[in-house]
Amino acid sequence: MDDDALLAEQMAYYKAGAAEYDRPYAECEDLQELLDVVDELPIAGDVLELACGTGQWTPRLAARAHSVTAVDVAAEVLALARARTASPTVRFLEADLLEWQPPRRYDTVFFAFWLSHVPPARLPAFWDTVAAALAPGGKAIFIDDGPAAAAGEEVLANQPAPAALRRLDDGSQYRIVKVFHDARALTDDLTALGWSVRIRPVAESFIGIAEPPPTAGKEAATATPASNVPSH
Repeated sequence: MDDDALLAEQMAYYKAGAAEYDRPYAECEDLQELLDVVDELPIAGDVLELACGTGQWTPRLAARAHSVTAVDVAAEVLALARARTASPTVRFLEADLLEWQPPRRYDTVFFAFWLSHVPPARLPAFWDTVAAALAPGGKAIFIDDGPAAAAGEEVLANQPAPAALRRLDDGSQYRIVKVFHDARALTDDLTALGWSVRIRPVAESFIGIAEPPPTAGKEAATATPASNVPSH
């Protein structure tokens, strides 16, 4: 697709910048408050965390879940996530989330600051993957930047998808996909795909809770789930 090169550059950015990944969490009070919001969300059962990064959210999920399967494309950030997360109920996987298909179903699918990195043309397929990952009655819970956060980014024009420029401490720079979703428009888009969704703004971010189309639940009911016992 036209956005392949942009996605490859985005992947390279997160691999090269793993050591700098946690800086915003240390410096931004809004992010610290968002981390605490996890305790108020309906996270339960077996949890699939997409784009787990360095594991900022993973221990909080593990405290509320039966098990957590945390997936990211970058081995460099996964190494930091493993060091941060001591829970025996957490399993880490390295995979490209735009290509990977979950081998089993989960009660909760969680992703923080990942949706904005999915090109718009790939969103329907991504949401199909999320639906396929959910067990009957399961929920997708997501957190991301709203339009107000664009003021803090170097937004690029004339790209194959909405994009921003990011720089690392060594002076290298990378294009990344960055879509600043409007809560109302995202709600409408997901509703059109058959999802039931509630999105609420929190500072410059938003929190969404979505349930998949009924047909996805029926398909899930026919699948045989894998063992719930995680492995490292």
